[in-house]
Amino acid sequence: MSSVNDHKNHDTSNMGFATQAIHAGATPDQYGALVPPVYMTSTFAFETVEQGAAMFEGELAGHFYSRVSNPTVDILERRFAALEGAAAAVGFASGMGGIASTLWTLLSAGDEIIADETLYGCTFAFMEHGLTKFGVKIKYVDLQNVDAFEAAISADTKIVYFETPANPNMRLVDIAAICEIAKAKGLTSVVDNTYSTPYLTRPIELGADLVVHSATKYLGGHGDLIAGLVAGSAELMLRIRVEGLKDMTGAVMSPLTAHQIMRGMKTLELRMDRHCATAMMIAEELEAHPAVQQVFYPGLKSSPDHRLALKQMYPKGISSLGSGRYFGGMIAFELKGGIEAGRTMMNALSLVKRAVSLGDPDSLIQHPASMTHASYTPEERASHGITDGLIRLSVGLETPADILADLMKGLEAIPIMQGKAA
Repeated sequence: MSSVNDHKNHDTSNMGFATQAIHAGATPDQYGALVPPVYMTSTFAFETVEQGAAMFEGELAGHFYSRVSNPTVDILERRFAALEGAAAAVGFASGMGGIASTLWTLLSAGDEIIADETLYGCTFAFMEHGLTKFGVKIKYVDLQNVDAFEAAISADTKIVYFETPANPNMRLVDIAAICEIAKAKGLTSVVDNTYSTPYLTRPIELGADLVVHSATKYLGGHGDLIAGLVAGSAELMLRIRVEGLKDMTGAVMSPLTAHQIMRGMKTLELRMDRHCATAMMIAEELEAHPAVQQVFYPGLKSSPDHRLALKQMYPKGISSLGSGRYFGGMIAFELKGGIEAGRTMMNALSLVKRAVSLGDPDSLIQHPASMTHASYTPEERASHGITDGLIRLSVGLETPADILADLMKGLEAIPIMQGKAA
């Protein structure tokens, strides 16, 4: 069988986050290459027929076809698993490829998922309009209410799925509390950790079974790739690799993409420190602005989720150069003039780009109701906590004062501020 993240390598488990992000999972190269080679090959030759047969039977570790595993992708998988505190990981061509491969592996017709009421638009569409076609039931529950979650569990429930912070409204779910109940009831817990990254939150350490990521975002970190990663136990990862990835979705990560993600991960700690520090400053400035109705950011003391954020969002092995607490690089907010004020404000920006995605060096702003969450009907958005006036901001790595100045320029352009100026 192909690799399941079991190679011998230098033990970095007791080292800091940045060290693991640079060195975990590395294996010696025959030429002594510092950067792992990119193995651009679809297949691998066997020394003997018997060796090939043993790999296909799972009796011998190794690579035999890159739809199943590849040496470059394998290093990334082991490095990512180390950062998440997991036994193993699997790479995918996209975050949705990872989510779909995971859920197809674990579910059958008649099974039920309990999902939080706020999900990324494509995750919602896959569940609501995809899985349901094949007899899987979806039950949406406010997972901030632990009692409601426990009451919603039925004999058919197999999985609980949530994001924290949630995309796009920044709601936090108590990972430890939900996963404790899930474990007691025999459910598999799946947590989307894209917003936090393993630098800020490690769901597996808090009891989760599986962690999913859009590696397109902070892990890659440069807005130049599409990829997904899933981490968990070696047993679950082998099932997802062989069933979900190999046979059901074929959502295979390119070796070149794996190389790019590993390059991005080397600076993950440094980038997240900057994303978070700038986001905290901007959230405070937005909250104080007269045109802003409400800011959703767990670092703000006014946030109803601030106490939970203090408990479960904490940098792993704080950098000796860092200082305080960090709460992510994503901010959501609403303006007093509603969606029309939001359109005016966003259209007036020049440095901050109107674009979807997040975690890039570039600051990005978008309107979830008409963009990333357009797959929801207006009624579904209303019931899932996604208002029409909500704006989502991904704070980039530009000079903080420049980001803030551009946002302030945009706010000054809206009618309520024009009226004050007059």
